[in-house]
Amino acid sequence: MSADIQRLNHRLACAQPSATYRIMDRVAERRAQGANIISLCAGEPDFDTPKHVRDAAIQAIEHGHTRYTQVAGVRSLREAVATKFRRENGLDVAWQDTLVCNGGKQVIYNALAATLNEGDEVIVPAPYWVSYPEMVQLCGGEARIVTCDADTGFKLTPSALAAAITPQTRWLILNSPSNPTGAVYSEEELRALAQVLLAHPQVLILADDIYEHLIFDDQTFHTLAQVEPRLAPRTLTMNGVSKAYAMTGWRIGFTTGPRWLLDAMEKLQGQQTSGACSVSQQAALAALEGPKDFIRESRIAFQSRRDLMVALLNDTPGLECVSPAGAFYAFASCAGLIGRTSPGGLVLHTDEDVAHALLDEADVAVVHGSAFGLGPYIRIAYALDDASLRRACEAIHTFCTSLR
Repeated sequence: MSADIQRLNHRLACAQPSATYRIMDRVAERRAQGANIISLCAGEPDFDTPKHVRDAAIQAIEHGHTRYTQVAGVRSLREAVATKFRRENGLDVAWQDTLVCNGGKQVIYNALAATLNEGDEVIVPAPYWVSYPEMVQLCGGEARIVTCDADTGFKLTPSALAAAITPQTRWLILNSPSNPTGAVYSEEELRALAQVLLAHPQVLILADDIYEHLIFDDQTFHTLAQVEPRLAPRTLTMNGVSKAYAMTGWRIGFTTGPRWLLDAMEKLQGQQTSGACSVSQQAALAALEGPKDFIRESRIAFQSRRDLMVALLNDTPGLECVSPAGAFYAFASCAGLIGRTSPGGLVLHTDEDVAHALLDEADVAVVHGSAFGLGPYIRIAYALDDASLRRACEAIHTFCTSLR
């Protein structure tokens, strides 16, 4: 086959596969070989989708909701989304101000693809979700990475934001609670960032609130357009049912923002995937309109798991972990392991070496922090039952104490 035939789009050729999925592929390979791997790498709740949501999907199939829908989503779901944004986030939203997509990831990609031109910059605070920079690059923009280390609680400061903005800045992506750190921006912190953004009217803001309901210690969640309504005309607030209702595989994300942007995103989606799965939309409608007991119960469970994980990790030589305020990730420093040698003879030069050694020698899968833009850390998803988490931490502890 000729090289010309194999030529790829130059943006795709430069893109990197998701580090999370690379680790998950390695887990699948090890399990196929008979290894009993405890996976702490997947970013999804381990709970089943609530029964009333599953029942609604079955009824949707029985009632014939199996055909194409409008690209932007069925009106009943868009009305429920608008109600959610009004009730939970204090945003002045009508159903026409919403868009339903095939997962939260498509919301973000549509927004970037609809607005970025060559030379446009997107401010991405690091640590970041692994897909943000790759999506920016694929859409023709340039990710401007701003490192936010432990000294700032892994959060963007007003001074760092101001220093990062240039005439080419098109977007700021703000994720709270954060994947991978679990950091949560307070109302005061968002207000301070808003003051910087008000002085730069060319900058759009993407508020990724997908972990909104997984926030601990009786904290109150805030989103940027709620804190500073003057930014609402240029803020895209996105969310979905995947994390809050354990519906990752149902692939329903949704958003609200300025109609000119939503119209452009709908046009793009119409030529790309059309509307989201009709059955999944009915399930999402049941989730948004139904009882909220699951949200409360899962939050209590995740907070308990967080406390367990943080205590066990901080009791492990070479690891340090700040208690996360939300999501279901522990972002643990592994600086104390760098330079040492594993029982299998691997010198741990990087956090990626640590992650691979844990998988190969301790049968525990984690994701290296450098994949999220900051090392040396490891991201641990504590979306497993307590017994499995304890076994994983025991294996990590044994591994760390055996290093030379």
